[in-house]
Amino acid sequence: MRLLRALSVCRASGRPFSSFRSQEKKQRFFMPIYVLMELERPVLYEKINRRVDEMMVSGLLEEALNLYPLRGLNALQTVGYQELFDFMDGKFSLEEAVENIKQNSRRYAKRQSTWFRKDPHWQAFSPNDLQSFIAFCEAKIDEAG
Repeated sequence: MRLLRALSVCRASGRPFSSFRSQEKKQRFFMPIYVLMELERPVLYEKINRRVDEMMVSGLLEEALNLYPLRGLNALQTVGYQELFDFMDGKFSLEEAVENIKQNSRRYAKRQSTWFRKDPHWQAFSPNDLQSFIAFCEAKIDEAG
């Protein structure tokens, strides 16, 4: 969608899209520290599964039923709604749809984890390893002077 929007702006204005993004970068008076709290995969997956069950009990199906007429909107092309829309279309049973939500949520979490690991700015820590986290932050603060 962003690419289509950029192309339409270029065609309408006759200017390269980059010409609209020529603002100077503002100087920051702080140094960000990029940290990631990363659970072990089995623990994360169990939390995801439990959260999906909680969402179903809290009314996710009813919410999706109300949004079903709008199912073609980009904002509804997300994990959770899509699987329930498939259930409403008769493609899956409700139990299969819920399992698909769990599976797709786990896949999404894995993609996020992979994305963070590729970026060298982020430093991952176990939520249970507070001492390593504190030592890392203190070292970064010392580095910044």
